[in-house]
Amino acid sequence: MPSNTLATLHPGDLATIVEIHADEALHKRLLALGFRSGKQIRLIRKASFSGPLQVRIGTTDILLRLNEAAKITVCQGTFRI
Repeated sequence: MPSNTLATLHPGDLATIVEIHADEALHKRLLALGFRSGKQIRLIRKASFSGPLQVRIGTTDILLRLNEAAKITVCQGTFRI
């Protein structure tokens, strides 16, 4: 399966986190929020005009800036709601 970033997904897409390419402070923050390699993540919605993304990990919804989402490499699944 091809690898993309979280920022390139479309609402409803399901993907698996492969890697996080961020500075130490952001990396620690993302780890605390549950972003880990191998975790499944679903993009719920994208705000217009390069606004934040709403993602779901398990039962938790999190808002991320677009530039933060671009630092998270994901492997997109074939599932879509």
